Amino acid sequence: MSRAETVSAPVAEASVRPRPLWTLGLFRDELRTTFRRWRTLALLGVLAAVPVLVGIAVRIETGDGSSGGGGGPAFVSQITSNGLFLVFTALAATLPFFLPMAVGVVAGDAVAGEAGAGTLRYLLVAPAGRTRLLLTKYATVMVFCLAATLVVAVSALAAGALLFPLGDLTTISGTRITFGEGLVRALLIALVVAASLLGVAALGLFVSTLTNSGIAAMATTVGLLITVQILDQIPQLHAVHPYLFSHYWLSFADLMREPVYWDDLTKNLGLQALYAAVFGSAAWARFTTKDVTA
Repeated sequence: MSRAETVSAPVAEASVRPRPLWTLGLFRDELRTTFRRWRTLALLGVLAAVPVLVGIAVRIETGDGSSGGGGGPAFVSQITSNGLFLVFTALAATLPFFLPMAVGVVAGDAVAGEAGAGTLRYLLVAPAGRTRLLLTKYATVMVFCLAATLVVAVSALAAGALLFPLGDLTTISGTRITFGEGLVRALLIALVVAASLLGVAALGLFVSTLTNSGIAAMATTVGLLITVQILDQIPQLHAVHPYLFSHYWLSFADLMREPVYWDDLTKNLGLQALYAAVFGSAAWARFTTKDVTA
């Protein structure tokens, strides 16, 4: 293919309609590429290690029979009585920074990494189309959100089962539920936590379309994440707190109430959908006009 044909790729994209199976193949290849990177495996490894470290720390702290201090992440004081609470504690400990940082790294590198490596233009020459390619990138980041959250949850469940007793557990409201129902709620909490990361994923993807440097996109996304977290802790800015994507992240704890409190949960999911729509649209507008002929 000549350089002139490469430059006219946007025109070719509009005239070629990829088959659905080809689109699924592109998504499969994108997943394989993302989850085979050493960087991705290292991030997942760190996320898996956090619950183990938390569990060991609680085990050492309570080894003399004490119940431990009252500080630390949510649910930490209940871990000694039921290892399932380590799942909730690990998610509460990783959600403010570790999980969104990992998502920001993957999302920030999604487009900018391809552009920096010189492979993005070859993807666009293939009959993918810019919109399909961008959707594939975002879908891959969404899968990573779920995978990263499940890695934390499964690692915490395994560590909790090894270090602490399991059985019926007491909700925040003081009612008793069976271990099976607790597992169901743990799964629901993991899904809510994964959905809570969709706003960061869309923001990172948008930043990724603004530059050809994967490192710059990742650093910018993580920097924005830290900035939003700081803003959310300043009392004088309480008026803007409900509009920050991280404000309702810890509302997943309401799933451990009886009955479940849905107000903050629905606000959180609605806010993530809004961020996904706004920054997803911005990423599409930028990507469809981006010059990737170099």
